[in-house]
Amino acid sequence: MRRQQWWWGRVLAAVAVFAVAGCTAIDDPVAPQPSDAKPSTSAGAPGGEAGTGTLPGVPSAEQARTELAGLKVAPNGSMSGYSRAKFPHWASQGESCDTREAVLERDGTDVKRDGECRAVSGRWVSVYNGKTFMDASDLDIDHMVPLANAWRSGANTWTQEKRKAFANDLTHSQLLAVSAASNRSKGDQGPDEWQPPSNTYWCTFGRAWVSVKSTYELSVTGNEKATIADMLGTCSS
Repeated sequence: MRRQQWWWGRVLAAVAVFAVAGCTAIDDPVAPQPSDAKPSTSAGAPGGEAGTGTLPGVPSAEQARTELAGLKVAPNGSMSGYSRAKFPHWASQGESCDTREAVLERDGTDVKRDGECRAVSGRWVSVYNGKTFMDASDLDIDHMVPLANAWRSGANTWTQEKRKAFANDLTHSQLLAVSAASNRSKGDQGPDEWQPPSNTYWCTFGRAWVSVKSTYELSVTGNEKATIADMLGTCSS
């Protein structure tokens, strides 16, 4: 009898083990799969607006409003005599790098360069439209204030050296890597004619635009000034 009870005890114990194992397998949570969703350009930014990212020299909204109030308002000047060649770019930045490669390095993530300083891999988010790119050839380096816009708002009187400095300015909020499509859509238009498709970037765009115009003492049109004021109105403070 004792041997029979011992045998049934072993059987019942084995059944219990299998039952517990079965429940554990069923109840284990499925490991989360990696998401292919693109990161939001407004992540971590106050009030939901896009942050300035790597763009240097962007003033606060309050400072930008002050600078905007101090800009000269005037109609657009003539395009007579304009040529992109009068704004020499891209200038050498040392170690075989030029201004374009410097901006790609600054604005990208995990950027790798070849022996000639060309970006051969990396990841870039175009702040104008929120799209992500893995190939540097899909990107343009945008002049926040386009060269032609600068020409008709005061740069036509500058020396060639000053225009070169403007076209290669890595210190102020003048240069950023964006999708080629968005840069070419913008062209030489002012903010009253073109705004970034991603309106979460309008606050930063307005602050950067007025900062460049103020730094280089360029004029704005009445419509341009009004649009920038509206863009600054999207800032959280």
